Amino acid sequence: MASKSDIEWTEMTWNPTTGCTKISPGCKHCYAEVMAHRLRAMGAAGYDNGFALAVHESRLAQPKKRKRPTTWFVNSMSDLFHEDIPDGFLDRVFETIRATPQHTYQILTKRAERLPRYFASRSCPSNVWLGVSVEDRAFGIPRIAQLREVRAGVRFLSVEPLLEDLGALDLDGIHWVIVGGESGRKARPMRAEWVEGVRRQVEAAGVAFFFKQWGGWGADGVRRSKKANGRLLGGRSYDAHPTIALTPA
Repeated sequence: MASKSDIEWTEMTWNPTTGCTKISPGCKHCYAEVMAHRLRAMGAAGYDNGFALAVHESRLAQPKKRKRPTTWFVNSMSDLFHEDIPDGFLDRVFETIRATPQHTYQILTKRAERLPRYFASRSCPSNVWLGVSVEDRAFGIPRIAQLREVRAGVRFLSVEPLLEDLGALDLDGIHWVIVGGESGRKARPMRAEWVEGVRRQVEAAGVAFFFKQWGGWGADGVRRSKKANGRLLGGRSYDAHPTIALTPA
């Protein structure tokens, strides 16, 4: 469904697909999986099978009903580039995106290997911000190079949940980096030096930096509620957004 989002860096969510499968450490405590089972228990439409992958043709036109320019996070409850979602359905999602140039669409995936294959014969619409999740070195870092193969107006990294020191980052061609800790009852801690290591590199590269949250653990290593830990890093907030840097082919 399309709905207002409480995610700090977007406005609305649009879920033409729901459900997913775990592929890397960042998926371990997936918030979408927990929410899907909750929605199923509530009898919400589209969650009859809980977190099993499903495509929803009835939702494809939802953004067309909103005329006011809006930033949409696509598939907060799934991964649009999941290997079991047909290219033909992706084409229909992008048809809606192209038909609504007043909107901005943020698409985030952990299936980065599919990006260059899919866009090899298709252009990425100019109103798409294309991103990959980077939670660690082994699984997350390789996705950056795969993202860079796609010509997109904005390429971004969601470094959430940040699970370890990422070391040196190649930020060439990246326009936005979001960093955040994990939330929830089983949240894994995020250390302040890991965040600062990313922030310093991002700012040195002239890339927009957005600090989303500490999550379930504070900068001092004490476990508290997400709200109590807040969004301040070193006593200040970081809310930078990117500017369009490329013209897609």
